[in-house]
Amino acid sequence: MADYATVTDIINLKRPLTAAEQTRAGYLLPVVSDAIRYEAQKVGMDFDAMIAVDTVLATVAKAVTVDVVMRELNTPGAQLPATQYSEGAGGINQSYTLPNASGRIALWPSDLKSLGLRRQQISSLPLWGGLKGCE
Repeated sequence: MADYATVTDIINLKRPLTAAEQTRAGYLLPVVSDAIRYEAQKVGMDFDAMIAVDTVLATVAKAVTVDVVMRELNTPGAQLPATQYSEGAGGINQSYTLPNASGRIALWPSDLKSLGLRRQQISSLPLWGGLKGCE
């Protein structure tokens, strides 16, 4: 099974990478691609078969793979994991939320939605009337 993106895709779609980043991206690409396959399996889909018949979905898979790899490459590895922090001076406060502070390779809900692997579902249960014994 092929990866959904290449190091060249990352360079062309995002930014130039250092030699160390290119090496690291090469290791991350199969991990991210398999994470997508696993998420598809969890909802009963064969993602490789889906992209074989839908070139648009293949392009979306490439974009999502590149985004996830870039999140990982842009996560500073020397800092302690934190999701948010704030600082202030005088009467001015500023708060920050870090996108991937833990460095964990994960697909975000927005990634899954882009891939068609997450859909919102609304269902209801009538509380009065229609239930036996409640009439």
